Amino acid sequence: MSAEKVALVTGAGSGIGRAVAKGLAKTGYAVVLAGRRQDALQATKDQIGGDCLAVMTDITDPASVAALFQATKKAYGRLDVLFNNAGIGAPAIPLEDLSPAQWKAVVDTNLSGAFYCTQEAFRLMKSQTPRGGRIINNGSISAHVPRPFSAPYTATKHAITGLTRSTSLDGRKYNIACGQIDIGNAATEMTARMNSGVLQADGSTKPEPTMDAKHVVDAVVHMASLPLDVNVLFMTVMANEMPFIGRG
Repeated sequence: MSAEKVALVTGAGSGIGRAVAKGLAKTGYAVVLAGRRQDALQATKDQIGGDCLAVMTDITDPASVAALFQATKKAYGRLDVLFNNAGIGAPAIPLEDLSPAQWKAVVDTNLSGAFYCTQEAFRLMKSQTPRGGRIINNGSISAHVPRPFSAPYTATKHAITGLTRSTSLDGRKYNIACGQIDIGNAATEMTARMNSGVLQADGSTKPEPTMDAKHVVDAVVHMASLPLDVNVLFMTVMANEMPFIGRG
């Protein structure tokens, strides 16, 4: 296979990942879909219906990530955009009650997984012709401020901000741009619970506004479409009335 533009999306089996993969495909990208469940990836692939490749991947495993990028190179010969989207949370319990395994699972997925993918993207983007590409990290409002009982998720999303900055700096000489999109309350399966109420910093439980995930897709597609001498380093896209400014 060959394509003029190639994008790789992690966590492409549901939610934001699926929506962004479909949006990139609609704008002419061949899309590589990565995720833990083959059936979910196949569902995304069926919805795209165009030029895409589904690769079941465990991003916490460096060997699995290396195989993902090898499959991408074999199928398309290059990579233009990586969307580091895959992420998980831990149970919403007091931090002193979290087990080491629960902490490690979030760190391994949200932070180490994004790093492994970034590392492999660098290797491919540096070696291809024309050289370079773009990496977009999915941060979160939690990269700025936490929710109650969210220490592992919030810590990793703050760390993603540091990874974004380091990647942006280290990628300059290779024509690799890196930016971050911080998303607040996009309406997906994961945010459906917000309609029935979310724990707030004052101890109350209140429903929160959400926004159509289409606006996130449009933002990521815009970031991806820029020439490599232009970068959106950070962008926040959020439901306007959600608690953020003044949260807590």
